[in-house]
Amino acid sequence: MKKLLVMAVAIVALCACGGKGGDTVLRYRGVSLQQPVAQLVDSLRAIGFVVDSAASDSGTTLVFAHPTEVCRVLLAYKGDQVVALQEDYALSSNDSTRQLWQQLRDGLEKELGTWPDCPVLKDDHKEANFESAGGFISVLLENTYSPNVHVRYTPKPSK
Repeated sequence: MKKLLVMAVAIVALCACGGKGGDTVLRYRGVSLQQPVAQLVDSLRAIGFVVDSAASDSGTTLVFAHPTEVCRVLLAYKGDQVVALQEDYALSSNDSTRQLWQQLRDGLEKELGTWPDCPVLKDDHKEANFESAGGFISVLLENTYSPNVHVRYTPKPSK
């Protein structure tokens, strides 16, 4: 479990925004979220994600799974523009989700070179919001009913 958490943190930290230096494109695992939806889907498939057609709603959302990762990815779009992309982690214990939340938060803080806005920091509910030139990233811990961590990427509207 610990190796899986470290791997997830490393992937998010290395690929979340594609690097520093004024990059104006929000990236998810190295893939730009400001490309057309069909191209984004092809890019996600190329890195191993598969579409869960039973959970997807054609025209507004797509759900992806990866055979070797513990997260599901929800892609919300309108027309040909990405509205948001969210990773959902459902782990076995509240302690494991607290640890994952902290690792994801620390990894994004280091990658983006900025402190997050943390409006909520309770034991079972935490939120960290980051702003980059290309959009917003939120890391949310919700242990109210079941242990969950969500990472939401919201690109800024293109001009």
